[in-house]
Amino acid sequence: MCTNNLETTNATRERAVSGTPDGQGRAPGATLPAITERDAIPSVLPVAEDPGAPRPAPSAPSVPGAPPSPVTPPGAGHTPGPAPGDYRAAFNAARLAMAVVDREGRVLDANPALGALLGTDPGLLTTRSAADLADLHEDPRTWREYREVLGGRLARLRRTRRLLRADGHALWAEITVEPAPDSCSLLLSMADISDQRDLQGRLRHLQMHDPVTKLPNRSLFFERMTSALEAATYDHEGTGRIGLCYLDLDGFKAVNDTLGHRVGDRLLGAVAQRLIDCAAPGGHLVARLGGDEFALLVRNSTGTEQLCDLARSVLAALQEPFDVGGQRLSVSASIGVVERPAAGTHTTWLMQAADTTLYWAKEDGKARWTLFDPERNAHRMTRQALSSTLRPAVEREEFVLDYQPLVGLGDGVVRGVEALVRWDHPQFGRLSPNRFIPLAEENGAIVPLGRWVLRTACRQARAWQLANPTHPLVVSVNVAVRQVWDSDLVADVGAILAETRLPPHLLQLELTESAVMGSTGRPLQALQQLSDMGVAIAIDDFGTGYSNLAYLSRLPVSTLKLDGSFVQGFRAEEHPNPADQTIVEALVQLAHRLGLTVTAECVESAEQAERLRRIGCDTGQGWFYSRPVPPDRIQAMITTCPASG
Repeated sequence: MCTNNLETTNATRERAVSGTPDGQGRAPGATLPAITERDAIPSVLPVAEDPGAPRPAPSAPSVPGAPPSPVTPPGAGHTPGPAPGDYRAAFNAARLAMAVVDREGRVLDANPALGALLGTDPGLLTTRSAADLADLHEDPRTWREYREVLGGRLARLRRTRRLLRADGHALWAEITVEPAPDSCSLLLSMADISDQRDLQGRLRHLQMHDPVTKLPNRSLFFERMTSALEAATYDHEGTGRIGLCYLDLDGFKAVNDTLGHRVGDRLLGAVAQRLIDCAAPGGHLVARLGGDEFALLVRNSTGTEQLCDLARSVLAALQEPFDVGGQRLSVSASIGVVERPAAGTHTTWLMQAADTTLYWAKEDGKARWTLFDPERNAHRMTRQALSSTLRPAVEREEFVLDYQPLVGLGDGVVRGVEALVRWDHPQFGRLSPNRFIPLAEENGAIVPLGRWVLRTACRQARAWQLANPTHPLVVSVNVAVRQVWDSDLVADVGAILAETRLPPHLLQLELTESAVMGSTGRPLQALQQLSDMGVAIAIDDFGTGYSNLAYLSRLPVSTLKLDGSFVQGFRAEEHPNPADQTIVEALVQLAHRLGLTVTAECVESAEQAERLRRIGCDTGQGWFYSRPVPPDRIQAMITTCPASG
């Protein structure tokens, strides 16, 4: 049966088991235990012996004839434990604040250290609730575990709590509640860790804040954003939405490079202050994420208009000149704006969307804000998916070639074909070249893809030549300028011609005007070597690029392909565009004087074809003659020459 192990007066102090206690309440031979702050002190004071309780029976008398009982030396045999007064002294003298608590959670006794910690008389703490003293009922989890310790189902509870002293001052304490050995009581202890918490707080502030602007840094920003997303998801009193303005300064690097990092840091500090002023009315979080990148987090946003208004105010504030160390500096910013429901939103997605939108703002001209567009983002994601799978697609041979005929405007005979690549994508279906060729040029996949196109087109041209030896077709293949720089195009062409046994004069390579005009060094050498090999060189989309006519006399070009935009003016006979006709006539005459042939692209009607013929164009290409078709359709056109509309 559990009993109260504390005595409140010295009058009931336990008597010695053998002999008389000394003046300090110690039995003969007993020693005062060493005192530490906690572990060396027993959790519970022993029960004092009742003076009126029955005492042990005296020893039995000696039996005659029996050997005398041996004399027990002092200190041998049963040694009594420390007297209760010793525990009382240790309990009261301990510097660790402690209280004994019963299984109902009431304070049975408190030592002076606990009273000093809480700023009150320890006697006033008895019979009070230990949970109230230690603030254990505010947190549901802590309260549950505390009740389990009281019920003996949990060995220990340890928590850090912010407590209020009787004088109103606050302190941080580490609270521990654990059962006392061999007793039904528990020991509550409190250790003042205010200095430690203060130091940790200062260190955390340094760790979580930017030293230049004093704003929260990236780590703290992500922590707050995660917390805001969780709170918005479960807080039914808020809007359940979240918004983010992600910005960086346009041209800030020039400030660092020309005026030095010291001026740059002072400018960042001034920018941070203006951002704080913009965010202050709404209580929004402002953070510096690194470099010249800042973010404004809007918790419980009311919609996109609130974020757009904030972005406008930030742009207006930053457009005002800055006075930094006597220098007047002007900067602008590009801002990506994202606003959406918090439910189902992750910090990673939110930052990716903001970063993408910031890129759009810069791409659209800088010094502006751009709102996140799901459709535009889906297009970007598709581009990324295509870009990342281009090289594997070449290896898996997911590409096919269609061919569009090049027809003589004078006789309607198919003179050649242009090879046009398509991608039979397993997810997006058949894709036209404008969907993936720019991506291939960006990531370098154009080199293996171009090599595959060239080999496939030459193999097909050789097959047509063998099938129609009297009517061989020239196959025209587009070449990107990166193929010239990133690979040995001359060697590739030579190897493929040898492999397919296609005569070089049946191959024409098309390069855009912007790629050819101004070519020097390696590109010009490659074009000359290809021309010397017997391969024809054509300038595609002529008239829309640099149009440096002086290069026509230096480049080994054999054909000019007029851009389709010039041919558009030839559509209506009754309303011709005289400017287009004049330009085309001049280009045709110039090309013929230089010994070049001219091909008109995008021919879509008989009227266009006839007028281009009268002007002097040699061949035409367009839907009037045929859309791009598979190789077998080209074979049918060859056998039915001359072609007709």
